[in-house]
Amino acid sequence: MEKVTSRPIRNSARAVIIQDGCVLLTKNKDADGFFYLFPGGGQEHGEELRDAVMRECIEETGMPVKVGDLIHIREYIGRNHEFAETDADIHQVEFYFMCERETDGPEPVMNGDLPDSYQVGVEWVELERLGDIRLYPASLGDKLAGKRALPCYMGDVN
Repeated sequence: MEKVTSRPIRNSARAVIIQDGCVLLTKNKDADGFFYLFPGGGQEHGEELRDAVMRECIEETGMPVKVGDLIHIREYIGRNHEFAETDADIHQVEFYFMCERETDGPEPVMNGDLPDSYQVGVEWVELERLGDIRLYPASLGDKLAGKRALPCYMGDVN
């Protein structure tokens, strides 16, 4: 019997930043066009989730944030989603925190100091438009737009 090796489960900390009826998202591009993600990324060893959110927001948006309450937990098991060919061995637990700008400083920059490779910018998107864009996870977009009341823990959903 062939031994199957697997990658460890990864934690990801993400920010939900809402201002004036809009949410701040990273704008990304792949072969299918543009898609949007909440700013954030992988937690480093020894780093608290709140610290990971703050670091990732600086890296991806250039904007410092104050981290508030945990509002959403999602599991991403790659083999169950549309990117199964490339993400089959990925299992990630994503923690979404309500955040706000740390200061009334400048608008987020095009990209922070260390954007993801597919990131092309940042964009404030109106909450009512979240269903019209390719947003991951879409279930959180529905929750924020008031279309569905969802529990905090969502499991492995789109």
